[in-house]
Amino acid sequence: MTISTASAAAGATESLDAEALAARIATGLPKDFVWGAATSAYQIEGATDEDGRGQCIWDTFARTRGKTAGGESGDRAVDHYHRYREDVALMADLGLSAYRFSIAWPRIVPTGSGAVNPAGLAFYDRLVDELLAAGIDPWVTLYHWDLPQPLQDIGGWANREIAYRFAEYTDHVATALGDRVKHWSTLNEPWCSAFEGYLTGRHAPGVQSAHAAVRSVHHLLVAHALGVEALRARGVSDVGITLNLIPAESPEESPEAADAVRLVDGQTIRLWLDPLLRGEYPADVVADFAKAGAELPIQDGDLARIAAPLDWIGVNYYSPHIVVPGEDPDPKPMPFVAADTVTRVVTSENVTALGWPIRPRSFAALLRRLGAEYPGTTWYMHENGAAYLDQPEPDGSVLDPERVSYVAQHLDVVREVVQEGVDVRGYFVWSLLDNYEWAEGYKMRFGIVYVDFETLARTPKSTAHWYSRLIREHRAAHE
Repeated sequence: MTISTASAAAGATESLDAEALAARIATGLPKDFVWGAATSAYQIEGATDEDGRGQCIWDTFARTRGKTAGGESGDRAVDHYHRYREDVALMADLGLSAYRFSIAWPRIVPTGSGAVNPAGLAFYDRLVDELLAAGIDPWVTLYHWDLPQPLQDIGGWANREIAYRFAEYTDHVATALGDRVKHWSTLNEPWCSAFEGYLTGRHAPGVQSAHAAVRSVHHLLVAHALGVEALRARGVSDVGITLNLIPAESPEESPEAADAVRLVDGQTIRLWLDPLLRGEYPADVVADFAKAGAELPIQDGDLARIAAPLDWIGVNYYSPHIVVPGEDPDPKPMPFVAADTVTRVVTSENVTALGWPIRPRSFAALLRRLGAEYPGTTWYMHENGAAYLDQPEPDGSVLDPERVSYVAQHLDVVREVVQEGVDVRGYFVWSLLDNYEWAEGYKMRFGIVYVDFETLARTPKSTAHWYSRLIREHRAAHE
């Protein structure tokens, strides 16, 4: 297989055999580089009404007519809850050194606060033991969008009280698993939770309110801060947060286009990194919120707590936002406060099945920027991957050369920036398995392992085989 990869440094394009490119990546990354795959609880576990699990906002949202493609839900998903041993064996066969997964809050505390569900903790206890027995390091994410419904009933993330309930839940999980789990992420993509959940309503809980969205931004970061404190109190020494840092670009050169890029960049990148790493919100973003009549509900001491030291930040990257100034005619507008000034550009360039443009050069620019503007920070790639409409061949194999190309190009960017001195220490492909892709339902497949959604049979795709060979080449190169 031959793929094209752009050299981010020189801007040249060279044609490389995929195996030759893998060799370049393998020899170009340090010995202790972490190789992993990622999933989330609601997208893969299923068993939503078993062993005392409570209901979450995605259970409610998916049951609401018209909210998800075909009315599909994660009720069964890919049945990881019952098939986790099979899935861990798959990871071991691929040679993964790490597995990033999320804990389902409603499994642990079904009502969001109060009594703990021992059966819920027992599942993750078994999963962690299975991973460790297979030589795979568990990386836990405490919140990946499955807020218990009773907490949404009192306002959800727009209510500061939820941050304190998150700290209690974090303590329960850390108490149970902290003796074996070393790596902890508090939140996954709080940008999506706040803006997609409480502004556009495209994600659960489906609220459409600038006021609620902006309050949610701050309360999510307060929850992160309280979660970090709870983890540190339990002796956890490797703690971070996972952010989808989406760079903004415009094909136009004008002051208006520059301001559109500024607005998008402010709310997707600086709104999160500045309070976490600098102890302050960006002034221009605060001003944008004020124009929409929304205010961050900051209390005394909040910013100092939010800026407490972290061991790393996880980066989720898929594609840039390509924007121009002007009112967005899309019935599903971009999720930005004051979004009437920004239009997403539909591009005809190389895109994934979701229409997301494939721009490794944008990824390279992002990582270089992170290294330059937030020096001293350690980064892990916590999600990177591509959705395609994969189908098995007559012989049962699943060929996904587009995904091989996507992953290879982006990993080559990681190699390049690491050699330049950007402190990226690991890569987790999204996703291990085809799964429930939120409001998109089951049509869009991100997995490196194909799942037949009728039989639930698992079949590694071409990308899985390529990734596995890369991992083994990397280890061999450093022996």
